Amino acid sequence: TAQAKLLAIVHEGERVGAADMGKQVVLVFDKTPFYAESGGQTGDSGKAGNAQASLTIRDTKKDHSGYFLHSAVIDDGAVSVGDTLTLQIDTSRRAAIRRNHTAAHLLQAALRKVLGTHVEQAGQLVTDDKLRFDFTHFSAMTANELLEVEDMVNAEILKAADVTVEEMPIEKAKERGAMALFGEKYGDIVRVVQAGGFSTELCGGTHVENTAQLGLFKIVAESSVAAGVRRIQGVTGAGVLECLYRDEALLHSAAQAM
Repeated sequence: TAQAKLLAIVHEGERVGAADMGKQVVLVFDKTPFYAESGGQTGDSGKAGNAQASLTIRDTKKDHSGYFLHSAVIDDGAVSVGDTLTLQIDTSRRAAIRRNHTAAHLLQAALRKVLGTHVEQAGQLVTDDKLRFDFTHFSAMTANELLEVEDMVNAEILKAADVTVEEMPIEKAKERGAMALFGEKYGDIVRVVQAGGFSTELCGGTHVENTAQLGLFKIVAESSVAAGVRRIQGVTGAGVLECLYRDEALLHSAAQAM
């Protein structure tokens, strides 16, 4: 949460000085606790308001200049440039996104151990309900390989390893063996996310503080997206429970049909 000054309002593509109830707007503040979509991690949603207005922030993105753009609808009242508002992210949604992002790091480390060090990230999408991880590999994974990867990630979760975030010179990060995205440009100082001794990556996203916060990890699909590129979709926490409930319901209905 943060107290922030409203610097700009955009409505229907035009900058305006004020906007009132019912309007869909894009807002820029002098500071924000909202994470803007970046590195495959989806943007935060939440609420904003003061004594004169209440707003729902549906999504957060960044423009090419680095400004955080909050897509919002004004639920009540009106806002004007210069107003001070209280910004509050949806903490339960953020927690789910964090779980899935940390799981993506553990997944990449497990894939490299099971399939080989040729595995590199080729794209990812991290939302509150799932993670989608694309990686370089020359063939479909076998059932045993998928189970081995899944078991390896869950073993790290059960270890309750601390997840640390540090900023350091890029040379020091390389000495630690931090994984970087191929083709990505990095500055002299980088952000390193380390999950126990299992995973070390350069990352600007949000993560859990301990692997145990993931609960469990489950792979729900593995497929091809391009020549030499595979895709794994997975879930953590409550998403794993939903998979269990869905599979259990399917078994019961099949048994009744039989």
